[in-house]
Amino acid sequence: MQRRRRRVVVVLREVLTCAICTIALVGLLSGHVHVFPSSRVYDISDPYKLPTVTQQREFSYPKLNTEKRWTQELAPPHLSKEQASPHLSRAPLSSHKLDGASGHTDFEKLWKPPANRNFVPCVQPSSNYTAPDESRGYLLVYTNGGLNQMRAGICDMVAVARIINATLVIPELDKQSFWQDTSNFSDVFDEDHFIRSLANDIKIIKKLPKELSSATKVVMHFRSWSGLDYYQDEIASLWNEYEVIRAAKSDSRLANNNLPPDIQKLRCRACYEALRFAPQIEAMGKLLVDRMRSYGPFISLHLRYEKDMLAFSGCTHGLSDIEAEELKTIRENTLYWKIKEIDAMEQRSKGYCPLTPKEVGIFLNALGYPSNTPIYIAAGEIYGGDTHMADLRSRYPMLMSKEKLASVEELEPFTNHASQMAALDYIVSVESDVFIPSYSGNMARAVEGHRRFLGHRKTISPDRKALIRLIDKIEKGLLQEGRKLSNRVIEIHKKLQGSPRRRRGPVSGTKHMDRFRSEESFYANPLPDCLCRKVPQNVNASISVS
Repeated sequence: MQRRRRRVVVVLREVLTCAICTIALVGLLSGHVHVFPSSRVYDISDPYKLPTVTQQREFSYPKLNTEKRWTQELAPPHLSKEQASPHLSRAPLSSHKLDGASGHTDFEKLWKPPANRNFVPCVQPSSNYTAPDESRGYLLVYTNGGLNQMRAGICDMVAVARIINATLVIPELDKQSFWQDTSNFSDVFDEDHFIRSLANDIKIIKKLPKELSSATKVVMHFRSWSGLDYYQDEIASLWNEYEVIRAAKSDSRLANNNLPPDIQKLRCRACYEALRFAPQIEAMGKLLVDRMRSYGPFISLHLRYEKDMLAFSGCTHGLSDIEAEELKTIRENTLYWKIKEIDAMEQRSKGYCPLTPKEVGIFLNALGYPSNTPIYIAAGEIYGGDTHMADLRSRYPMLMSKEKLASVEELEPFTNHASQMAALDYIVSVESDVFIPSYSGNMARAVEGHRRFLGHRKTISPDRKALIRLIDKIEKGLLQEGRKLSNRVIEIHKKLQGSPRRRRGPVSGTKHMDRFRSEESFYANPLPDCLCRKVPQNVNASISVS
């Protein structure tokens, strides 16, 4: 009897020991597995190509992880019940977890993209779309502006070539603008891919045939925001006299709205599928994205606080008199900038100025982003350098850039080429977990539109006019940074985070060119033309998009 009892006890001990070991092993393994929301792995055969539209649709936002990391979290004090000094020693907290709050929930609010409401890209041509008609002549295009202005212009000229039955000669990039970039099309874009991708839409050649090099060409400044009738009637009639039409400019030459659906879809195919960056740029951009992701979820901040932008806009808030005078001189000496006399205070009060680095810091803090948030600065040289970046850096020390993430040798092929360097910023911005532009310029619009096209990734668009009013109160001592400011900023931006909506039309009461100018850019929001709502089978419901 006693032997039997001993056997039972021995067996129970062995079972209990095995159970304890199993639990310990599971705990050990789970404690060392950490997956960042942006650690996305794609099956891409082409090492230089960014994820395709299909791959983007198949990707679902991973479950947010709140595992503790070795970095100490310094949450904005107004969002923390624990007002301890950051210099006091504390146990390591979860990266991007807010003290005294439901960390998982707060983390998710900061990083989770808006619901895309089942919108997916729909850019395939209709059943009535035919192969390109016989070419009536050649279209030469001189693009103008920076990278993203040229990108939009190129895509528009693809559509124009289709409308007027032209053979498009690979566009020439702007070499005369403020940046003095000598890059050719093939230095920035994948030329062969561009030609192949649009073969069923238009004919594209790399150079004008030699026999036509001396032919009489008509140089045209296409009318801004023009529709189908203008190109079919006025421009196409030029083929009766000329074999070559040269477009002197490419920016904003095609209407945002009221064009045939197949033309709008062609613009999207050109922009999001055909106009791929050159292989070496794609490879470097992917490397920068991977290095940023190693820090965890990150913000790409398009900090448009550069000399050309400040000079052009006349914005001088926070600058010294010497700096303001320098910018004024640049504006006066730049011939193609038409407006010379600008009231800086009025510009700022109307929200026409880019946010300063200091203002961006206040904004991010009010939104609730903790101090150890990794931030990629998508910009060229910041005007004033460290002097103007000091306040932002004191709030957010983890400020990264392509120059910090890559070695001099790695960036050497792209240095001194503004368009190529901007292309690297573009790639990182499109792939970031959150994109925030300090100004609604060409890059901001282009990246926002691309992120919408790829599944409405989180893009926070600052309401600069409202923010400036709040920040001015802070500077006058009428308001303090804290929960009151935070609640107000969060409320203002609740619906400015990139969720699906129709492209905005013209502002009521505007006329003529001002009417077109007030419209939202086609490339900032390709909905409804290139995004369709996927309805589950066996569901019969009316669908509307506000």
